[in-house]
Amino acid sequence: MVNRKTIDASTLSRMFLAGAKNLEAKKEWINELNVFPVPDGDTGTNMTLTIMSAAAEVGALGDTDMESLAKAISSGSLRGARGNSGVILSQLLRGFTRGVRKYEELDAPLIAAAMERGVETAYKAVMKPKEGTILTVAKEAALKAVEIAEEMEDLEEFFREVFVHAETTLARTPEMLPVLKEAGVVDSGGQGLLEVFRGAFDGFLGKEVDYSQFEKSAAPSVTKISPQAEADIKFGYCTEFIIMLNKEMPEEEEHSFKEFLMSIGDSIVLVADDEIVKVHVHTNHPGQAIERALTYGSLSRMKIDNMREEHQEKLIKDAEKLAAQQAEEEETRAAEQPPKEVGFISVSAGGGLTSIFKDLGVDYLIEGGQTMNPSTEDMLNAIEKVNAKTIYIFPNNKNIILAANQARDLTEDKEIVVVPTKTVPQGISAIISFVPEKNGEENLEAMMEAVSRVKTGQVTYAVRDTRIDDKEIHEGDIMGIGDSGILAVGKTKEEVAKETVVSMIDEDSEIISLYYGADTEEAEAEALAEELETLYPDCEIEVNQGGQPIYYYIISVE
Repeated sequence: MVNRKTIDASTLSRMFLAGAKNLEAKKEWINELNVFPVPDGDTGTNMTLTIMSAAAEVGALGDTDMESLAKAISSGSLRGARGNSGVILSQLLRGFTRGVRKYEELDAPLIAAAMERGVETAYKAVMKPKEGTILTVAKEAALKAVEIAEEMEDLEEFFREVFVHAETTLARTPEMLPVLKEAGVVDSGGQGLLEVFRGAFDGFLGKEVDYSQFEKSAAPSVTKISPQAEADIKFGYCTEFIIMLNKEMPEEEEHSFKEFLMSIGDSIVLVADDEIVKVHVHTNHPGQAIERALTYGSLSRMKIDNMREEHQEKLIKDAEKLAAQQAEEEETRAAEQPPKEVGFISVSAGGGLTSIFKDLGVDYLIEGGQTMNPSTEDMLNAIEKVNAKTIYIFPNNKNIILAANQARDLTEDKEIVVVPTKTVPQGISAIISFVPEKNGEENLEAMMEAVSRVKTGQVTYAVRDTRIDDKEIHEGDIMGIGDSGILAVGKTKEEVAKETVVSMIDEDSEIISLYYGADTEEAEAEALAEELETLYPDCEIEVNQGGQPIYYYIISVE
């Protein structure tokens, strides 16, 4: 390759999109590197959604200059940031783009300085930075870049040296974080960043990358049927997808999956081989089919058609128009009203939990949680819709707090208070402790005091073999995960739920609350509550329908 000493905006754009493409291609593998073997591995997904938000803006630019490119990358990643890893990635990109936006061409010293600025920005965004994470990989890459920039003018040689050092640093992360070493994995966020670097380097070298996914997709196809046929349709959504299997599906599991599909629909087609499963089903609940399929692997070629759509098209358009008018009128009326003093925003996953938060006076619920972390953009949209001078946000998940903080920092016309709740029970206790007569400082203090009294356990299943907290865990085992690690491992959700409570309860405990999920029957939850009442007669036992996915039970002890 010809010696190249600088890159322009066009080359940087190509490198960025290639990095995004490579991260997207590796996201499922990165998800599997998460320390906890829960079925919601999210680092790869969060980082991909974050960078794809920026890639969409970059892809729409066409020929561009450095300043416009920098703005698109920074704005897109900031607003699309999801989860801790996504927020950190957005901050790395934000700092980097601030370092390059005023230049038409970038040489090695400028790129190194911008990388250094990105690291500084990211470290500032994290309250307690941990080494052995994505931050360490980014920092070491920047340090190597600064070290060699002046003596290494050839950018191919420069990028290769930086990449190799980042790769070596990632390999050392298990030595920096014992929990990684015990689980036998490198840091998933660091791996994600390395895949961005890898793709960007390929883009610099001119390797062929398909950028079509960054273009606007065509309108979805519509299955057309007659009005008479519509009346006879029992299941309205034609749902198709391919499962890229994590492992071969046994015949008994294939039969179980087919029975599940038959329970929610008809016209079932299920064809499995060693690596993929082709699925076709007519159902009223395509999300349930997709949720079950995700437990077997990643999904491809997804298509959902509304078979009643042609017949209902005019009614839908009229209803949408009316709804939009009503919403606009309602928003106008709300905007004309003087803002109230205090408003509340909470993150919730599951219809039951959403109802609980609404009953507690929450103004706006953001759908999300551990299985899908809301983005900074989701937070900003919620803030815009709550007409209040001061707004309290309850993330209810440690992986959402940074995105909430980022939304707070981007909001200028309202005072935003992020209450750093890490679990749903913490959020509920915090909201209950709010007293209108107290000032903001007193209320925040009372909320944090309430949060400190809540212990949370969450019961789910393992998706792979691993070892954590001196516990051997095998794929399919049920786990009870507490505030600081694995509390219990067993074969049934009720057994593990009881052991989880045993690990959390002490002589000061007064209330045990059970929030049962979408895959747990009310009768099962009530039976568990009766056993807990027998075991702990001095404690009040509460049972609530949570409706949350993935987690059979969310349990709090106060």
